[in-house]
Amino acid sequence: MAHHHSAIRQERRSLRHQAINKKNKSATRTQIKKLKELIASKDKETAKTLLPEVFSTIDKSAKKGTIHKNKAARSKSRLNRQVEALNTAPAR
Repeated sequence: MAHHHSAIRQERRSLRHQAINKKNKSATRTQIKKLKELIASKDKETAKTLLPEVFSTIDKSAKKGTIHKNKAARSKSRLNRQVEALNTAPAR
């Protein structure tokens, strides 16, 4: 347990930030999970309409520092490729 006033304040602050990060990360994961379910069910039209919302959520998490900006870019790229790959002929 912290004894100095500054350490006590820092602990309170870290708990607040932890709660905010958890909320943001949970929202991001939920959106990604919904999109992946649509991808799995091969519903391209609905997936394409949900994609901008998911991108927005990912960008907000990256901007707030909840996830790293490179992880955000990687996630967006992978999700976009998966949505675009739906209903297309496989390359031989």
